[in-house]
This record gives sequence, structure tokens and C-alpha cells, in this order.
Amino acid sequence: MRFRVSHTTQYQYLQPASESFAELRVWPQSNDSQKVLERKLIVEPDTVIDHYEDYFGNNVEFFSIPYRHNALTVTSVAEVETCVVTPPSYVLETPVGEARQIFNSTPYQHFEFLQPSGLVPLNQHKLIRKRFFRQAEELGSALLSLNTWIYQNFEYQSGVTDITTPISQIVKERCGVCQDFAHLMLAILRSNGIPARYVSGYIEAYDPNLVDPEMVGAAASHAWVEAYLPGGKWWGLDPTNNQVAGERHVVVAVGRDYNDVAPMRGTYKGANDQKLNVIVSLKRKEERQALKL
Repeated sequence: MRFRVSHTTQYQYLQPASESFAELRVWPQSNDSQKVLERKLIVEPDTVIDHYEDYFGNNVEFFSIPYRHNALTVTSVAEVETCVVTPPSYVLETPVGEARQIFNSTPYQHFEFLQPSGLVPLNQHKLIRKRFFRQAEELGSALLSLNTWIYQNFEYQSGVTDITTPISQIVKERCGVCQDFAHLMLAILRSNGIPARYVSGYIEAYDPNLVDPEMVGAAASHAWVEAYLPGGKWWGLDPTNNQVAGERHVVVAVGRDYNDVAPMRGTYKGANDQKLNVIVSLKRKEERQALKL
């Protein structure tokens, strides 16, 4: 599939800001499941934009505006072609115990994705400590079961949490948004010896060729999880929608948790009175394409 992705962030300052600085992670990745065909970033007021690649391989852009301004608008536009990438069946059929042995034999390759992080503490709640992954169970089946379990037991409800809400509260209240469900799934996976990373990106709400339910999380940036598989591949799982991440998912950035992939961070000098508006659009451009490993 080919998509046009647009992500606009608008700040309106009630009193002029004297200067501002921002760091962005809104540039989609090119990887096994997608290819970025075109990409541009528009910043108003106009300024010089610099770029680097961070530790996790994410494209990071940053800029400063060293003069007075009443507003800041940042628009990222990209054309991305996605495809279906299916892990080989023999990988998904690997017993959990055997998979753990493989992971333990090369811990340096995915060390940070087994450790606790700022937003993903481990072994702090009986639900997280519960053993979801039995030694003889097939890894793929176990991962899908966990994906479904979160979808069935937690309600998507916007406005009840924010990025500082701890996993323990998510578990207690049994509700949250996509980033909460991703953090919960990461905690369970890592606590059970399965390397896993946080993914930020976008999803298509409706498939125009099908009569299917709306995908949750399409109105803004979306979040899901990638689990590490024997053989070195990452497999995307979306607990918010109880799906394997597919060609309707567009990956932007990966990391240990949300703190590593926040779409926009910054600061400005001025009064603490600003209005924020975020507009995300993902529109399909071409017919479906598919690829298998």
C-alpha cells in the first residue's frame, strides 16, 4: 500500500516567545516492511533544520528560532509504501524455552530491550510477574495470546491517563490509551525474558475495500510493540486493535518506551500561555502490495 502521511503540530503563544528550540521524531523509517518514497518538513517561521540518527536508528530533526514569534507550526509530510512481512512459520513455532536460550546466548544484541526503563518498570505488580509464557508453548502463539488478552481486558478510553501514569494504575483501572497498552505489554514481555521495543507511528482507520471496524488510535500518533524473534527479526503486535502490525501501520520510531520516541520535544522563552493543536492524516494512494520473507 502507498500512503501519504501528514503530521502537523501547531503552537499559538498568547504572548510572543523570544526564542524556541525543538527536536522531532516524525520522519518515518525505511525498513523491511516499508519504504519512504518522499519526505519533507516545513517549519513556520522559516529556519534551518538539522538532522541526525539516534542510538535506536531513528531519524531526528532539530531546529531553533532565535527571534520573537507568536506561533510555531511544524508539518511533516511523507509518502510511504508498505507491505506485508510475515515471519517464517518455523520461527513462530519455536518453543518459548528454546527462544529464551537463544536470547540468552546473545544478550548484547538486545540488552536494552530486556531491561526496565523509565516508563516500563519490571516485576512491580503480580499481573506483570505472572508467567504468561510457558516453556513448551510456541512463541508465536504465546505472543498472539498476550496481544488478545490485553485487548479483551483493557478498555480504550482517552483522557484518563497521560504519559506519567504508571503501569500499576493502568492495571488497577483497566483502561487507558495505546501508549499505556504498549507499555503494559512491554513490561510483561521483558519480565518473561522476551526482548521487546516500543513503536510509534500511524495506522489507517478504515480499509476502503472492506467493511471492517475502525482501527483505534488513527486520529493521532499510534503506539504498538515489536517483539524480538529468534533469527533477529522484529514482529509488530498492536494490542490496542488485537492485530499483528501490518501494511496499514506506518513505523516512525522505535525505542525502550515513549520517552525515546516522542514526536516533538522542545522549549521556548516566554510566558506560560500557549495553545497546542495536533493534526494527523494518513491517506491511501495505491492498491495493496505484499511481500513475504
